[in-house]
Amino acid sequence: MARRFPSVAASSVSDMTGPVTSEATSTPTRPSSRWEAQRSFDELGRPLREVTFCVVDLETTGGSAAAGSMITEVGAVKVRGGEVLGEFQTLVNPHQAIPAFIAVLTGITDSMVATAPRIEQVLPQFLEFAQGCVLVAHHAPFDVGFLQHFAREQDRPWPRFEVLDTAKLARRVITRDDAPNCKLSSLAVVFDAGTTPNHRALSDARATVDVLHGLIGRLGNLGVHTLEELQTFSSRVTSAQRRKRHLAEGLPHAPGVYLFRDDRGRVLYVGTSKDLRSRVRTYFTASETRTRMGEMVGLAASVDGIECSTPLEAEVRELRLIAEHKPKYNRRSRFPERVHWIKLTREPWPRLSLVRHVIDDGADYVGPFSSRRTAERSVAALHEAFPIRQCTPRMPKVPSMSACALAEMGRCLSPCDGSVTPEDYAAVVTELRGSLHQQPDTVVASVSRRMAALAAASRFEDAGSWRDRLSAFLRGAARTQRLRALTRCPELVAARREDGRWAVHVVRHGRLAGAGVIPAGAHAGDWVTRLRAGSDTVLAGPGPAPATTVDESEKILRWLESDGVRLVHVEGEWSCPVGGATKHLRVYDAVQASRESLVAFDERRSSRTLHHPVR
Repeated sequence: MARRFPSVAASSVSDMTGPVTSEATSTPTRPSSRWEAQRSFDELGRPLREVTFCVVDLETTGGSAAAGSMITEVGAVKVRGGEVLGEFQTLVNPHQAIPAFIAVLTGITDSMVATAPRIEQVLPQFLEFAQGCVLVAHHAPFDVGFLQHFAREQDRPWPRFEVLDTAKLARRVITRDDAPNCKLSSLAVVFDAGTTPNHRALSDARATVDVLHGLIGRLGNLGVHTLEELQTFSSRVTSAQRRKRHLAEGLPHAPGVYLFRDDRGRVLYVGTSKDLRSRVRTYFTASETRTRMGEMVGLAASVDGIECSTPLEAEVRELRLIAEHKPKYNRRSRFPERVHWIKLTREPWPRLSLVRHVIDDGADYVGPFSSRRTAERSVAALHEAFPIRQCTPRMPKVPSMSACALAEMGRCLSPCDGSVTPEDYAAVVTELRGSLHQQPDTVVASVSRRMAALAAASRFEDAGSWRDRLSAFLRGAARTQRLRALTRCPELVAARREDGRWAVHVVRHGRLAGAGVIPAGAHAGDWVTRLRAGSDTVLAGPGPAPATTVDESEKILRWLESDGVRLVHVEGEWSCPVGGATKHLRVYDAVQASRESLVAFDERRSSRTLHHPVR
């Protein structure tokens, strides 16, 4: 088992070449809220009693700002710890006639707003009033959506307000026994609000304050005491789950991997996070509502955390731990060995076969494929282009057998009855090998001709089946070519600036052998040399297979191909064929994306319903 990667402290460097000097990390002159700078010090989140809320309500001429509706009144109340800190109220001149039914509903008439300020004057005043607060509204998308719309119209930057919707929260707390619905008027009765909602902005905002405090009071009995817990509360999280929050207390605020274990020490679930403690706490509070995760948390007796120096190292460790422990509640990457490869055998009369493992026998392999069905589709595409034998028995150099039906149909060269010479058969196999590793043009042309013929005969479903076969082959061939390019490199060292630091990774034969972050004041070249010397020794895997799981190598490839990566050292050659399968795959990926978007569009159109928020 590989040892732990070197862990190096975070730092910032000026350049990857030459001496490294410390460099100050740029920070905003003013945080988005007064709690942003303190968040890492408050391990339990921001206590609700210390959060300043700005409860806002709008009256408008209609239901959509995008459709031309305007704001006629703004009302807001600023509260903290149950104490009212200030109120904001003003009528707004909409510069359009107020519809009669709106005037009857709100009591706001054209004459009342004739001398009122315009939204261009009101909006900056409101934003100054609400600065540093958490915005609260009943049906927040309606009120906040109007404010954001006019901010965009005025080319005014919208502050990064955190938003809380009391209607959404009430639907998670209030039952039918409490109230017939979650309208503001109904909730005001439930929580005995001091102000009765009357469709005037300030009155409704005051009523919403009482509803907010009532909801917080109820949730406090369920263990919800911080803003983070309130924002993500779900009634589906049981009190038993919340009582296990202490399991996260020993974890650091650092990136890494976490493992949930039961009372016998068995691993139940493995995950990664940039902040171990914050992520694990969500399983015991609110944001995790998946049924199987609730079941997992119910069985959990402890949580282990493994700090990692880079996000890529954490992702790789997660894959390795899942493959090692095969946790019951992880659905992906549990069985990396359950894949299929297409093998071009090494024998006098080679053929294509499906195998589960790659061995060092000099044969050619393509894959891996996640399912046998996908691999069989790829083989069908290859047989369409190359008429090599499809029978499974091993043939002697000079066979003397009867021809099969495929030979009679002209789909096999029929070496079994001597219909083809070893030289001619070998020439076809050589061309097949070139399609696997270099240029799949022959396969693409052959299958495309078959699809065109089927389409001309109006056999569109059959043509679609051949398209899927070709796509499966191209995807497998592209995967092989990318893997082979990386796994044949004995060593590759790359770096990328991440969060103001240089993250460096050492990759050997497709496996992550070392990872770290260059510390401040270190010489980059010397530090990388020491990292290479201390990294794991890795032996090459057989054929195109990496010295680890394919999932790990592909995750490394995605990082290597991301923006900003610098190659520090390459031993060997890291390259893919220019005319490889990836070139053709782009076309089929575009077709697949188009088909999926059309299906999604049809589903949305069939299920579209009109929704008007109830005030």
